[in-house]
Amino acid sequence: MRQAELVTLNMRELDRLKMVQAIVEMGLKPGRAAERLGLSVRQVERLTVRYRALGAAGLCSGRRSRPGNRKLDEGLAVRALAIIRERYADFGPTLACEKLHECHGITLSKETVRHLMTDAGLWIPRRQRPPKIYQPRARRACLGEPVQIDGSEHPWFEDRAPQCTLLVHVGEATSRLMALHFTATESTFSYFEATRAYLQQYGKPVALYSDRASVFRPTHTQTGDRGVTHFGRAMYELNIDTWCANSSSAKGRVSGRT
Repeated sequence: MRQAELVTLNMRELDRLKMVQAIVEMGLKPGRAAERLGLSVRQVERLTVRYRALGAAGLCSGRRSRPGNRKLDEGLAVRALAIIRERYADFGPTLACEKLHECHGITLSKETVRHLMTDAGLWIPRRQRPPKIYQPRARRACLGEPVQIDGSEHPWFEDRAPQCTLLVHVGEATSRLMALHFTATESTFSYFEATRAYLQQYGKPVALYSDRASVFRPTHTQTGDRGVTHFGRAMYELNIDTWCANSSSAKGRVSGRT
């Protein structure tokens, strides 16, 4: 006597089996079965023919236990990872992907290279990296060393006036609002006007502490230029230092005010 063959079906294939059995054994119309399964009538008829010929095994997917068409060749993956370990272990996935293509003729997507490097421990995804811890900056002892400056675009006057930008000077030592200046846009000339008003009222500070906006930090350095903006050059002539924060949290005293 022939031993019954064990057939493994997933939930979708099991639903199809029940409908096809109802067609064969209970006379269910293929059209009704197609509606319930979300298939065409011709596809249900083909499933019925396969069930009559092979039984439940005829409803199993033909691609089960076969490698996918997009599966990466194991030999190519081992070769690419060996090259990365030897020459590009300290590269990011994007740059390593470019080097594999340019120097070694291996064409892979950057996401494939990223997965290879992550599984090998050569790259840590950003979500898995520990958060950066910044040492809190102690307050300065005297007013004016330095003064934090920043701008915030907002509908400050609601519907009574167009949206504008508020430029603010905050004392680093006391967190006191030293000067406020409304302007149309956050530009170099706007900061010139706001800083001049501050100097006329409080005198010259030791330094100004800002973000890395293009007003304070050049976006590119041209030939013969020392990488100083117009605002930075003006402060240099007044013997006022200018510092740029490396993170948004570093200038939190002024950001929280604006």
